[in-house]
Amino acid sequence: MTAALKYPTAEVASAPTLLGVEHSACGYRWVERLDPGRALAATAISQAHGLPELLGRVLAARGAEPHSAALYLDPSLRTLLPDPARLRDMEKAAERFAAAVRAKEPIAVFGDYDVDGAASVALIERFLRAHGQSAATYIPDRLTEGYGPSPGALSGLAEDGARLILTVDCGTNAETAIAAANAAGAEIIVVDHHQADEALPPAFAVINPNRQDDLSGQCHLAAAGVVFLFLVATTRVLRREGFYRDLPEPDLLGLLDLVALATVCDVVPLRDANRAFVAKGLKVLRLRHNQGLRALADAARIDAAPTGHTLGFILRPRINAGGRVGASSLGARLLATDDEIEARAIAAKLEALNVERRAIEERMLEEAFASAEACLGADAGRPLLFLGGEGWHKGLLGLIAGRVAERFRLPTFVAALDPDGSATGSARSIASVDLGAVVRGAVHEGLLVKGGGHAMAAGFKFERRKHDALLQFLLEHLAGPVAEASSARRLFIDGALSAGGASMALMDLLDRAGPYGPGHPEPRFIFPVHRLSRVRPLKEAHIRCTLKAQDGARLEACAFRVGDTPLAKLLLSGEGLPLHVVGHLRRTSWQGRNSVELLIEDAADPRESRL
Repeated sequence: MTAALKYPTAEVASAPTLLGVEHSACGYRWVERLDPGRALAATAISQAHGLPELLGRVLAARGAEPHSAALYLDPSLRTLLPDPARLRDMEKAAERFAAAVRAKEPIAVFGDYDVDGAASVALIERFLRAHGQSAATYIPDRLTEGYGPSPGALSGLAEDGARLILTVDCGTNAETAIAAANAAGAEIIVVDHHQADEALPPAFAVINPNRQDDLSGQCHLAAAGVVFLFLVATTRVLRREGFYRDLPEPDLLGLLDLVALATVCDVVPLRDANRAFVAKGLKVLRLRHNQGLRALADAARIDAAPTGHTLGFILRPRINAGGRVGASSLGARLLATDDEIEARAIAAKLEALNVERRAIEERMLEEAFASAEACLGADAGRPLLFLGGEGWHKGLLGLIAGRVAERFRLPTFVAALDPDGSATGSARSIASVDLGAVVRGAVHEGLLVKGGGHAMAAGFKFERRKHDALLQFLLEHLAGPVAEASSARRLFIDGALSAGGASMALMDLLDRAGPYGPGHPEPRFIFPVHRLSRVRPLKEAHIRCTLKAQDGARLEACAFRVGDTPLAKLLLSGEGLPLHVVGHLRRTSWQGRNSVELLIEDAADPRESRL
C-alpha cells in the first residue's frame, strides 16, 4: 500500500434536517426529498389528477410535473419508447441484420454472462426463432476467459461458419477480437451500453448510446433495452420490405419480461423508456409465458405476483449463479428455451449453484471485511478500498466489492491474485462517483491490462508489479469526488408515518407511482419516536423487531445484512426505547395473511437529535 495521503473535504450547503437528525446510526443527515420549491408542483399534481397529497408529493419529488404526471402513473411504450433510428449506427445495423434474416445467413451471438447479457442473448435467439432461424451462441467462462470477446472466441465463431456475429452487452472495447473476426471472414454488429472511448472497434456497426458521438439521450438503457430497440428497427426494415406478407410479425411486446428483468438487474436508472419496460414487462412476466422464468420462479417458491424486488433480489442471484460458480451459459439457455423439461432442469441446477454461491460468498466476505477494517485502521481517511486475496473466487468479486462498498461507504476494488503475477478484479462505487471513467483512465495510462464498465461498476485486470502505481493513480483521481460525495451524505425522506398508517391501502396508493428503482427511488418514510420490542437477531446478520406507536399501533420491521454495524448496535440495544426509524415499506404474506412490514435502512436516538 502507498503512504497515507491527506484528502480534501468539500463544503456543501446543508438543507434543514428532519427531526433534527444530523448524524444517524448510518452517518446520514436526514432531509426531506421534496425540495421546498417543488411544493406547489406537488399540490398541482394532486389537484390536476385527483390524487391524495402524499402521492402528489412522491411524484413531484421524482421530477413529475402536472402535465407529465400521467406518464409516471402509467408509463406507456407508445409515448416513452424512443425512435431506434436516433441511435448511431442503428439503421445500418438493422438493415444488415434484416438481410441476414432474409437470406438465412449463419448468425452467431456473443454475450456477457450476467443477467443483462443472458437476457440480451435470449432476445436475439427468440427473435430469430420467430423467423424460423437459429443462432450459434457463445457465453465466455467468467473464470477462465473473463469479460468480453477474445480474438479466439470471435474468430472461432467465424471459422465455424458465422458470417454475421452480434456481440451483446459487450464488444465496445474489443478492438483486437473484432479485428480477428473480420480477418476470419465475419462482420460484427456490437449492441452494447458500456462506457466507450472516442476510438471504436472496427465493427460493421456499433450501437451503443454511451458512445461519445451518440446524441440519442438513451445512455440510461440496459443492454437488453438497446437490443429491444435493435429488434424494433429490424422488424421495421423487414416490414417495409414486405417480408411479413406471408409470415406473422414477431411478438416483440411478449419479450418485455426479459427486458424488464435485465433493466432491473443491471441497476440502470428507471426513467423514461426504462420505466415503461419494467411496468409493462412485469405484466408480461405475470402471464408466465417464458418457460425458463416460470421454472425459476417455481424453484425459488415465488407464489406472489412478481415485482421489481422479485427480479432484483430473487431471480437475479439465481440466474447469475451459473456465471459465478457454474456454467456461464446456463442463464442464457434458461431464458431462451421453450422446452419445459429443459427449463426445469436448468432452474434446479441454478438453485443448487446459488446455495453453493452463498456459502462461498460468506467465507470471502468475512475475509474482505476484516481486510477493509485493517486498511481503514491504518488510514481512516483513505477515499477507497483496494482488497486482494489469493484463492478468492473470481465469480464473486463483484458481489464482494458491492457488499464492502455498501458497508464502508467507499469505492471498493476487489481482486483475485493469480500465481502468474496478474490479478483480476471488480469494483463498485458510491453515489456521485464515476468509477468507470477512472478505470478507463488507468487503462490509458498502462496501469491496467484491461478495464471498463459503468459509473457504479467496473471490471479490471492488472499486473501485480504495477499495484503501487495503480493504487496511487486511483487515490489521486478518486480523492476529490469521494470527499465531495461524502460531505453531502444525506438520506432523502418522503414523509413521516405512524405504525398505524402503514396499511395495504397506502401500499396500493404508492404502487401507482411505481415501479421504483435507481433514478426513481422507492418512497422512504420516518417513523418518529416508536418504541422497539421483540428485537432479535437472525441468521445472515439480519435483525427483526416490532415498532410500537404512541397510540399502540404496531408494525413489524426488519433490518437486512446489518451485521455488527452501528445501526445493528443501536437496534439491538433499543429494546423498549423510543427511536426514530427510517425505511421503506413492502407487502408480505404469511400463512395466507397479507400485511405490511418496514425494511429498516437507518435509525437515530431522539435524545441525540438537534431540535
